[in-house]
Amino acid sequence: MKKTLLFLITIIAFSCKNQAQRNPSQQKTNKLTPTEIPQEKGLTKAYFASGCFWCVEAIYESVNGVTEVFNGYSGGHTKNPTYNSSNTGKTGHAETVEVIYNPKIVSFSTLVDIYFASQNPSQINGQGPDHGSQYRSIIFYQNEIQKAIIIEKKEALTKKLNIKIAAEVSRFQKFWIGEDYHQNYERLHPNQDYIKKISLPRLKRFQAKMPEVLKTPH
Repeated sequence: MKKTLLFLITIIAFSCKNQAQRNPSQQKTNKLTPTEIPQEKGLTKAYFASGCFWCVEAIYESVNGVTEVFNGYSGGHTKNPTYNSSNTGKTGHAETVEVIYNPKIVSFSTLVDIYFASQNPSQINGQGPDHGSQYRSIIFYQNEIQKAIIIEKKEALTKKLNIKIAAEVSRFQKFWIGEDYHQNYERLHPNQDYIKKISLPRLKRFQAKMPEVLKTPH
């Protein structure tokens, strides 16, 4: 009985080995993940830093397919950053937005186009009057396909404009959501001086460049 069992095990092992040799492709797995990172209810997330997050929040919230945008901090080395601590420039974090969107309506690739179209791509460590590492431009990627898309678009823009593009390309690690009073800031404070003089003009410049991606007014 033991000899018979041992013989069967040997035959099965030999058969499996031969099958693997005949079909080596079956032993490989595709390490590339989809461009869109799946989330709940068919929505996904992307992360961008581009100067003041009040401005960037308003820009992405005007885009068709974007359901929500949150202001916060990312790209640094400290835990639980705050507005005050990030403003020192010592945390390494940049003001960042978390964009929640429907990839069936707007793609990650288009969100990157929007990113570049809504800023001064050559300004280092800031946008407009906001200066410092906490205002630097960063595009965060969550997989290698997203990274390739970002680099391709950055290189194309460099060639087109013949300038050095300031935006960093960084692997996403963690997003720390900002204080409540920073959320929906432009919408809630339309008469604030910074919003009227800096944020709204920046939003309008972007909307004039890419009207095809905007939500239809109700």
